Amino acid sequence: MKKLSTLENKIDILKERDAIKNPIFEIIAEASKSLKTESYVIGGYVRDFLLDRKKSKDIDVVTLDDGIELAHKVAEMLPGNPQVQFFKNFGTAMIRYKTIELEFVGARKESYSQDSRNPEVSKGTLTDDQKRRDFTINALAISLNEKNYGELIDPFNGQEDLKKGIIKTPLDPDITYSDDPLRMMRAIRFASQLHFKIEEKSLDSIKKNSDRIKIISNERIVDELNKILLTDKPSIGLRLLFETGLLAYILPELTALSGVEQIKGQKHKDNFYHTLQVVDNISEHTDNLWLRWAALLHDIGKAPTKKFDKKLGWTFHGHEFMGSKMVKKIFKRLHMPLNEKMKYVEKIVLLSSRPVILAEDVTDSAVRRLIFDAGEVIDDLMTHCEADITTQNKAREKKFKQNFALVRQKIKEVEERDQVRNFQPPVTGEVIMETFNLKPCREIGQIKEAIKEAILEGEIENNYEDAFNFMLVKAKSLGLKVSKN
Repeated sequence: MKKLSTLENKIDILKERDAIKNPIFEIIAEASKSLKTESYVIGGYVRDFLLDRKKSKDIDVVTLDDGIELAHKVAEMLPGNPQVQFFKNFGTAMIRYKTIELEFVGARKESYSQDSRNPEVSKGTLTDDQKRRDFTINALAISLNEKNYGELIDPFNGQEDLKKGIIKTPLDPDITYSDDPLRMMRAIRFASQLHFKIEEKSLDSIKKNSDRIKIISNERIVDELNKILLTDKPSIGLRLLFETGLLAYILPELTALSGVEQIKGQKHKDNFYHTLQVVDNISEHTDNLWLRWAALLHDIGKAPTKKFDKKLGWTFHGHEFMGSKMVKKIFKRLHMPLNEKMKYVEKIVLLSSRPVILAEDVTDSAVRRLIFDAGEVIDDLMTHCEADITTQNKAREKKFKQNFALVRQKIKEVEERDQVRNFQPPVTGEVIMETFNLKPCREIGQIKEAIKEAILEGEIENNYEDAFNFMLVKAKSLGLKVSKN
């Protein structure tokens, strides 16, 4: 980034690099002038421009008067007269125009009560509005007014904080975070997204105010958590959530994994930091949010299943099954989707150790069963298992990777030959009923299960002829006779 010094240089560089060259800014300026008010571009658009990040499609505009009135005026002047969505109670309005989303709000002052993040709002100046912003880097504004069009307004040295890579609040952080505790998670999210450091005073304040996160809705918390998980190195944000105490309120199942216990000289690894490494590893290979969630939760069953055995040492028997059951409780508590996305995470967690065990003895029948149980998630499951390799021993790491490569190859071969992914029995219940003149009964289920097991064990091929002949043999053992009709 170019080094910026005087205000004149700032303005020149803004104009040079076309921060507000888009004709839409001229329309907003013209609309503001006709309403005899002032308006400014503020927040993320300005921040990302100065960081040389991809230009944001979300543009926030603050006006010294009525944001809704300005939005309607701008819509009148835009080609096609786009619709204005407005929220009178909040004094905000939004226009979607081509690929851009414009949000308008009147400059305001805010005051908060102790038990709510919803402020009492009154009309304010631009400086008042910048004071209420969460961070100095988000308080930067560019004038859209005739007298100083294109000028950067930076009362809190946000530009300097951008250059230094610092997350800092415009006001006392205790006030900023206590007023709106979601800002604590936003600070951590920006630190993770931008690879910035949170100013020490601000970080201490988050630790001090961490319990205030309890007044924030789970939906808003999850939204920030998802954004942290989707960064290129989620462990930055997850570690900060842990160190500040926020994670204990959000995902206590994760914090329960932290620490190392030792008995009789035997200790287990710190499963919390192992989890962070797994999430980072998988993030190098996929942007799938729900696969990243599966990596985050894959070991949560280890805390409740941890035991010390005199002969075996530390054990976590059944932690995958326990963890998969815990997934639903977490999704329900955090108001996350209780649909196919949750079931996907449950399945990855439940099967997370199967390929590891399989890698020691790659038999066709075991591979068929894995493909059958995993279905459409088989490839993602393998990606997860490869990310789960966190050993520092290079020889062991190499061996694990070679074993998983062998499992992947075996899956491909078995799948091409036996076609057991999303398995459908070659012989249907209707065929069984017709062949033996049966009404619905348990024997039909027994025959179908026996056919499935025979195919998975490799006793018969996955085709109609072999399955039909096997059915006849199985039915005979159950005392059934072929219908003469």
